Amino acid sequence: MIAAGIDIGSTATKAVIFDGEVRGTAVVPTGWEPREAGLSALRQALAAGRVSEGRLERVIGTGYGRISLPIFDRKVTEITCHARGAHHLNGATRTVIDIGGQDSKVIALDAAGGVSDFIMNDKCAAGTGRFLQVMAGILDVTLDGLGELAASAAPAPLSSMCTVFAESEIIGLLAQGVPKGAIAAGILDSIARRVQGLAGRLPLTGVVTFTGGTARNRAICQAIAQRLGVSLHVPHEPQLVGALGAALIGRDS
Repeated sequence: MIAAGIDIGSTATKAVIFDGEVRGTAVVPTGWEPREAGLSALRQALAAGRVSEGRLERVIGTGYGRISLPIFDRKVTEITCHARGAHHLNGATRTVIDIGGQDSKVIALDAAGGVSDFIMNDKCAAGTGRFLQVMAGILDVTLDGLGELAASAAPAPLSSMCTVFAESEIIGLLAQGVPKGAIAAGILDSIARRVQGLAGRLPLTGVVTFTGGTARNRAICQAIAQRLGVSLHVPHEPQLVGALGAALIGRDS
């Protein structure tokens, strides 16, 4: 059985081809055309795995844009897919933290990798990848540059978790001469506090796996781990975990 999982997120679209092991992957910007992004990611993942589209037996969609493609055999929530993918990569995973472009969530898993509970922030940009992008833009750095700025700096306190008010607050701190490094550290700590608030409503048990594109930033991982008082398991390609979970569900079906 060869299955494809396509995760069409608000920022990036990911695809995984799976037949018992990962054969091909792709990540493309979602942009303004989620349907085209999904098709492009699928074609690139097939090409990377040297698999013809005709050999696909299941195509599973997940993410915000899963409603946009008619080729899906099944559409599954990203919560279920991230849980399935994280558990496949580490069977001891019992908690998943996922920070996406427009939401953040903490997922509790049972021993089989199923979802037993979850808490999600999807009403506000605070604590999301979009929040980090906006804050990094104010400091005129990339997301990786944000982490480099924050290294070894004591975090400047940020009182506002709202993206709009935090932007004004950061501009004010810059005007006061507060070092960019301290502000960057404060931004990362504000994300960690937001995750801590979500995680505090669910028991953190077993291995805690951090998924999503934001997990590629080591400084964010360190800030969250320090706030939660746990070690985070970060997969080699955390951005692909949702698509992998979708492909696994396709194979199982």
